[in-house]
Amino acid sequence: MDSWVKNELRACSFADARLGARLHELLQRMSEGLGDPIPLACQDWACTKAAYRFLDNPRIDESVILSGHFEATRARFAALPGTVFVLHDTTEFSYQRLHPDQIGKTTKVFGCRKKDGRLHVHTVCGLLMHSSLVVTAEGLPLGLAAAKFWTRKKFKGTNALKKKINPTRVPIKEKESFRWLENVRQSTQLLAAPSRCVHIGDRESDIYELFCATQEIRTHFLVRTCVDRLAEDGNVTISEQMKNIKTEGIHCITVKDKSGESRMATLHIQYCRMKVLPPIGKQKHYPALSLTFIRAREDQAPEGRERIDWKLLTDLPVTCLADAIEKLDWYSMRWKIETFHKILKSGCKAEDSKLRTAERLINLLAIFCILSWRVFWLCMLNRTNPDAPARLVFTNSELSILNHLHPAPKSAKISHYLKTVARLGGYLARTGDPPPGNMVIWRGFSRLTDIHLGFTLAKGIVGN
Repeated sequence: MDSWVKNELRACSFADARLGARLHELLQRMSEGLGDPIPLACQDWACTKAAYRFLDNPRIDESVILSGHFEATRARFAALPGTVFVLHDTTEFSYQRLHPDQIGKTTKVFGCRKKDGRLHVHTVCGLLMHSSLVVTAEGLPLGLAAAKFWTRKKFKGTNALKKKINPTRVPIKEKESFRWLENVRQSTQLLAAPSRCVHIGDRESDIYELFCATQEIRTHFLVRTCVDRLAEDGNVTISEQMKNIKTEGIHCITVKDKSGESRMATLHIQYCRMKVLPPIGKQKHYPALSLTFIRAREDQAPEGRERIDWKLLTDLPVTCLADAIEKLDWYSMRWKIETFHKILKSGCKAEDSKLRTAERLINLLAIFCILSWRVFWLCMLNRTNPDAPARLVFTNSELSILNHLHPAPKSAKISHYLKTVARLGGYLARTGDPPPGNMVIWRGFSRLTDIHLGFTLAKGIVGN
């Protein structure tokens, strides 16, 4: 456990070396008990108080905590060849506080109606995080390349403002969506190989300024579009242009319906390279771009689920049906970042924290980001590279303990040992069971840590 923590924090730079030592100890203790509150992870009052002081230190912020992890991500990226995907998405963390102003607000939700018939409006207390996760073509997460945290301070009057001002005429730097451009630039600069990166985002990333930004820094993008933009000479839209494009072929995929049963879906695929124009209010500031539009949809709405209708936009060329299917497979990688956010909330229990200020919570979330990546990496490493050497993850003493619990041949690879760890976390390893998931692996590592501690103590007692 100590070795990977050192690797992730090696590039961190602190004005006071004691802060670096405290972060190392805090990350290690919290990794040994994923989801445990700070007092339980720290075990004693002195360590708990030191952790609270660290999170409240004005010299500490998320950029300092994550700087070492970003550099470790860059190193893992540089060690691998080929195309990688940078997945971008935003998630919310909600909290219940007596004084929500110390944290901030994220959104408004409408509840039941009052006696006078008006809807009850509740403002949610919490934080937002926009993260950029680097994954390989096989789905192995290499780490975060950028992360931003913020709250929304003002709600009153925003809907009325939209009636007076066309949002497309507001400069992108004055919008919350500017975070998409910032993370694309920051992650591309960190990885320092723009031609190898494909930035992937959902419909929220359908931002014309983002398309132009990727052109400026010579990288690539693949987004799901929600805006029917002007195309060609400006007299037609993308959807009108696609009416004249024939279906190039079909592609069958397996999806789950509302009851969780797997079904076969047949997608009809179209694609076309065309000139896409910026919004009318921004045509003086941004150039037209040559982009590829891909549409994959079912002809009829199936029973038990919504009809699939994906509309993708990319700067990458698509010259045949195989290229279009490849881009669909690439976009499906976007769900990896949803899994990463799920580990943050369900595994690390990021929304259960009782810290009272936004600054403390953001520092804690930054630590949780490193832990969540580690959980996700272990799970996907078992699936994408099962024949990797076991010492990539385990120490010699841990391997000795696992061999005692479940004897392994000398040639055993990482898949055998990770399955043994998953069994400690409740994995049944029955014939036909899918590979172990994130939580059983990390619960198993927590138990392995306890067993290792007992092994070390017993070894010391016997030695004396």
